[in-house]
Amino acid sequence: MRTLPPLLRRWLPAILLMAVIFLFSSIPSDELPSFDWADFLIKKGGHALGYGLLALSYWHGLSPDRHGAREGNKMPFAPAARVSAWLLTVLYAVSDELHQSFVPGRHASVWDVMIDALGAALALWLADHSVKRLRRDAS
Repeated sequence: MRTLPPLLRRWLPAILLMAVIFLFSSIPSDELPSFDWADFLIKKGGHALGYGLLALSYWHGLSPDRHGAREGNKMPFAPAARVSAWLLTVLYAVSDELHQSFVPGRHASVWDVMIDALGAALALWLADHSVKRLRRDAS
């Protein structure tokens, strides 16, 4: 079996997550499940989690080859990649809200974009601090 090219291998998680987010936002409002009293928490938590994972997958796609870390590269996850990953995530959130405005019963929400941006920032911050801690503990 042939392996995927490195570029596709790095970007495949982001592509798959974007497809999943697009599919979820394509569901008309009358077909969405209701979670009674927990509806708000589950749906907004899903926004934060989904876009947090998307930001991490963008960071993975944008980051230099991690094999260089074994060869003395001290920064396998560049700061510019984190910022770019966050910006790409926010842009995708805006485009997804625009897409939702064309779905029956759905509307665009600035609040959802803000939750998405916060989820992305939190995920990137947690991942960055985890990488730094692992690196510090290894030395």
